Amino acid sequence: MTPSIPRRAKVVIVGGGVIGCSIAYHLTKLGWQDVVLLERKQLTCGTTWHAAGLLTTLRSTENATKLAKYTQDLYAKLEEETGLSTGIMRVGSLQIASDYERLEEMRRGCAMAGIFGVESREVTPAQVQELWPLADVSDILAGFYFPTDGRTNPTDTTMSLAKGARMGGAKIVEGVKVLDVVKRGDRVVAVTTDAGDIEADYVVNCTGMWAREFGLRAGVNIPLQAAEHYYLITESLEGMHANLPILRDPGNVAYYREETGKLMLGLFEPVAAVWGEKGIPEEFCFDELPPDWERVTPYLEKAMSRVPSMTNVGVRILFNGPESFTPDHNYLMGRAPGLQNYYVAAGFNSLGILSGGGAGMVLAHWIVNGHPPMDVFDSDIRRVHDFQGNAKYLQDRTVESLGIGYQHHWPFRQWETARDVKKLVLHDRVAAAGACFGESAGWERPNWYAPAGVRPQYEYTFKRQNWFEYNAQEHRAVREKVGLFEQSSFSKFLVQGKDAEKVLNKISANNVAVIAGKAVYTQFLNERGGIEADLTITRLGAEEYLVVTAAFTHSHVLAWIREHIPDNAHCSIADITGAYGMLNLQGPLSRDLLSKLTDSDLSLEAFPFGTMQDIEIGYQKIKALRITYVGELGWELYVPTEYLLPVYDKLIDAGQAFELKHCGYHALNSLRIEKAYREWAHDIGADDTPIEAGLGFACDFKKAEGFVGREALLRQKELGVPSKRLVQFLLKDPEPLLYHAEPIVVNGEANGFTSSAMYGHTLGGSVAMGYLYRQDGVTQDWLDSADIKINVAGQLVSATASLKPLYDPSSSRIRV
Repeated sequence: MTPSIPRRAKVVIVGGGVIGCSIAYHLTKLGWQDVVLLERKQLTCGTTWHAAGLLTTLRSTENATKLAKYTQDLYAKLEEETGLSTGIMRVGSLQIASDYERLEEMRRGCAMAGIFGVESREVTPAQVQELWPLADVSDILAGFYFPTDGRTNPTDTTMSLAKGARMGGAKIVEGVKVLDVVKRGDRVVAVTTDAGDIEADYVVNCTGMWAREFGLRAGVNIPLQAAEHYYLITESLEGMHANLPILRDPGNVAYYREETGKLMLGLFEPVAAVWGEKGIPEEFCFDELPPDWERVTPYLEKAMSRVPSMTNVGVRILFNGPESFTPDHNYLMGRAPGLQNYYVAAGFNSLGILSGGGAGMVLAHWIVNGHPPMDVFDSDIRRVHDFQGNAKYLQDRTVESLGIGYQHHWPFRQWETARDVKKLVLHDRVAAAGACFGESAGWERPNWYAPAGVRPQYEYTFKRQNWFEYNAQEHRAVREKVGLFEQSSFSKFLVQGKDAEKVLNKISANNVAVIAGKAVYTQFLNERGGIEADLTITRLGAEEYLVVTAAFTHSHVLAWIREHIPDNAHCSIADITGAYGMLNLQGPLSRDLLSKLTDSDLSLEAFPFGTMQDIEIGYQKIKALRITYVGELGWELYVPTEYLLPVYDKLIDAGQAFELKHCGYHALNSLRIEKAYREWAHDIGADDTPIEAGLGFACDFKKAEGFVGREALLRQKELGVPSKRLVQFLLKDPEPLLYHAEPIVVNGEANGFTSSAMYGHTLGGSVAMGYLYRQDGVTQDWLDSADIKINVAGQLVSATASLKPLYDPSSSRIRV
């Protein structure tokens, strides 16, 4: 019998796993009862049912940790509300380090745990043995115990969420397959199913490993790929009991937990096997895949060495069930760019259970209020790039991404798979110059340059990596002479039309109603005053602007501008990233070098800071923008792609007389942090306002038409000195290294953490930025009188703190 479905709903959720049921539950908690969840077969039958149910709280970011904490708390109280137990058990978790690099990594992580409100403590090998008697601790250096972590029953948890949703008014229908969505213009208006159509104001794609295929039908790019995922369960094993903590052993890419008196051993192998490349079988329902014993046996044997008594009992099952993984190992959540009211919650990388409650809360808030309750850009689907939906790319990357969580989280670690998506026109030139490439938004970009005779390859460590001194040389070249950065990967958009000024001025905090040739540094803000983008906008003509932003923000910025162009506006945006290369010439000798190549007057009077002019170099005409992201005299040179090779060659030839040095993105980063220049998604984001971030100077409150977020900022200004402010720090000891996410301690109490950091070769120590909090306002007098330290892997290191840049605070080196 065909199930009965309503013909109209405010929200239709597609997919009945833990995520879909959680969203339905949380929508009803926000007062939306007209919610329909459709499941093609039965609830949990995709991947939820076979999940291990681990609830480990500490994640890589503060907000991801908040979601995990929220999830645990929700699962603990659901039974009281619904009468259905989730099976949650707060047994704790224990992670072990068996090499010194892992030990430092985990000490750094546990230092941050306290900032995030997660209880943890380092324990000795003997204490590991007490907590987990069956473990071989002979090679362990230390363990890290999280007493509030636990486990839950995935199916019971989902059923409890589903009952809670029904109790709140939601309708859940099993046995109905959603075939497609119906669009009207750029908005979703209905879904078509094998039981009829349902009109809907909102559609939420929670289809798990089917999400990519289902998204493509609506023109939505949801890059994920299913892969084989294994756990082994033994026969009954003496010494196993329900209160044993979850044991995680990254060195053996394995976790261990009790399963009704048996031992479950799960793998996150570094080289995985994809599955479902040609699509998920139509009949898939509570299915398991045939295990590949030959492939996984080496991993199993290594992991079993941690619990030697495993070899004395039989194997009950080697379970192989598919899970879906994303190219960057982050979730895919939020409103799809280009299709209004179509939301996505998928790609949870085998972490759907531990994030399910939090993800449901975030998506429900997002749908009801139009924005998430916190900055979740690292999980926002708007970070996704078009190329990431490529099937071959996903298959190759998933081989690595499945196990990435159990690998060392090295500073500056680069993905090894699915590389060479986008290559610079100058790729071969900079490779010949010694470039070591990193990847950003698919671009192969020079991160640092090796000298002649040195192989340009990372040697990872938490100490000084092999390129540290090469980076110092690049850094000093820019401060003392001149350096050249290849930055063609930066995204470039042409905004045109008679309403271009009006459109951009409304979404820009600064005033872009300037003369042609003037560049404006600005932010795009949300209605709450939070920073959604940080970029430069240069007026090219009466009806033409050039918008330049970082490569990784490409999709987000493009969608933000498009969605803020009114239907009746005469304004369009075009992506011209590939049409222009960008060479960034920076340093006190940059004017002297460039003057050798052009007849244009480059003096301060003729070519002021923040202006763009057309200049000629040889036979080529290019656009030169006098601006800096490193705190020195310099120009960004926007070169038509067909001119890039000859212009580059001329710069290199002329540069020999000035000791011009190739410089990579690591040098760009160390230079900009010394000058306290902010980077979006690190130092500033949707939860931070320009006033808190020290960017109030880039807001024009007197613009006649105002700007998005203006009212929120005016309310904040009325409160006086902000209680939250972005501060720059310099370690007084020149030896320790900061990377980011290190706790900041003020007068003995934790007070925030570093948002970005690197070694400052001019200032002579590690430099960082991070937010500090004080109810009476964060002032320089308070900073000067406070005892400020930064926690580096458990060691407190004294630091200088400043609201002004510690390098060239007056910016005198720029305006010469």
